[in-house]
Amino acid sequence: MAFSTKTFAIAAALAAFAAPALAQAPPTPWELKPDTGYAYDKEGKTYSYKMGTSNAGELLKGAKKVPKGTLFFIGHNGQLYMRSGPYLEGDGKFKFGPDQ
Repeated sequence: MAFSTKTFAIAAALAAFAAPALAQAPPTPWELKPDTGYAYDKEGKTYSYKMGTSNAGELLKGAKKVPKGTLFFIGHNGQLYMRSGPYLEGDGKFKFGPDQ
């Protein structure tokens, strides 16, 4: 399956949380599309797949909803992480920004 530049852009945006210059810019929303699956494989590569509806029931059997308020980020080791809980200060600033 070919590497998706959109998926790479999403991963790069996640990594940008650690970059001081970009962390101060207003956040940009993800552009996830319906009928598209996004994967993070065992080697840490990202992919996107066009999905159909003929086996959607099977796909949903092992799926879990991502809770609202979840932050995804790439650690210094290149690993993708997620954290539930507050990530914004009361004034809307990113809690883990460069000036913290």
